[in-house]
Amino acid sequence: MATTTKIQPRALVRASGGPRYAVALAVDALGTGLLRPFLLLYGMTVLRLSAPVTGIAMTVGVVVGLVCMPAVGLWLDRGARSTVVAASMLVRVLGVALLLAAPAGHVWLFATAALFLGMGNQAWPAAHAALVATVARDRERDAALAGGRALRNAGLGVGALLATACLAGGTTALQALAAVTGLAYLAAAALAWSVHLRAHPAATPAEDRADGPAPRMGALLAANVVYVFCLNVPEIALPLVLVTQLHASPVWSAAIFVANTVLVVTLQVPITVLMSRFSRRTVLALAGVVLAVSYLGFLAATSLGHGWGAPAVAMVSVVCTIGEIIYAGSATALVTALAPAHVLGRVLARFELSTGFGLAVSPAVITALAPHGSTALWGSLAAATLLSASAVAIEKDQGTRLGDCRRRE
Repeated sequence: MATTTKIQPRALVRASGGPRYAVALAVDALGTGLLRPFLLLYGMTVLRLSAPVTGIAMTVGVVVGLVCMPAVGLWLDRGARSTVVAASMLVRVLGVALLLAAPAGHVWLFATAALFLGMGNQAWPAAHAALVATVARDRERDAALAGGRALRNAGLGVGALLATACLAGGTTALQALAAVTGLAYLAAAALAWSVHLRAHPAATPAEDRADGPAPRMGALLAANVVYVFCLNVPEIALPLVLVTQLHASPVWSAAIFVANTVLVVTLQVPITVLMSRFSRRTVLALAGVVLAVSYLGFLAATSLGHGWGAPAVAMVSVVCTIGEIIYAGSATALVTALAPAHVLGRVLARFELSTGFGLAVSPAVITALAPHGSTALWGSLAAATLLSASAVAIEKDQGTRLGDCRRRE
């Protein structure tokens, strides 16, 4: 099994799609950070919609946006790469334009804008992963995917910080941020499209041109729905627990979120490279164990009460972030390694559907469990994540036995 032991920045940029594509990712992430964390606030303050109506419209937009994924998968399997990435950015330009055009109180225009933004946000990860899989091979591809995630988180963080500094300007500032976001998406789309990258199956290595059907990956997709809850822990679960159960200052939630972002930016690539000595499926199962341990750690931390509870939660959040990093560095990499080249787009689309579904339902599940106490919330998450890790490992053993049978035949 090939491993990656060194991080060479130039090689990493080249494996990620090249300098222009890296700039496109940074500009896109910066624009996303300017608006996405404050989309709810935009609907409430600029369009004067109620909080429940705004939240429902955003949720519906994200869920309906998943409908585009089968078409994205087929488009990718026809060879498109940079064009699909650019399209995922351009459709968000349309969403921002609808936001700016929507009059106060017009919920349907806001919901349509959220739909286009959701479509772009759902389509981008699959398109990006397919592009990187076309440029890079084996463990270099894993490092490139990790580098793209680190770069994206850095851009999101910088964008959110800039937007926070501008929020004192009220509704005018929010509208200006939306306009800048639209321009950023447009510039990023132009840069991504200029890469002009397509897949040519005839030119791919023989081992990547398997003509077999798409892998079923039932256990992996089901497990991914549970794994992805970890992405909403710093943004939803921890602020909810810290404020409502531990009565801690909101500063703790902000500090944990910032620490999560910094850790992902700095450690995503090194940890992914470190884990390259193990199989991707083993690493993904390990991620589930680490996440489950962190959830049990949150359960223990919240039992400490008001005085020590918040610092303990902050310490355990580092373990949760490490689990998130291991998960993010192995999940997409495993999917791209399992998928035959001719169905790579459809396999990635299925994987993104499971990710999007998990992200859509996790806020509702977390907020439904939290009022029933820490045991209900963290105990349930830990049990479900351990079960998911077991399912991933079992599916691996079945796949190995099947492969052995075929080799013997």
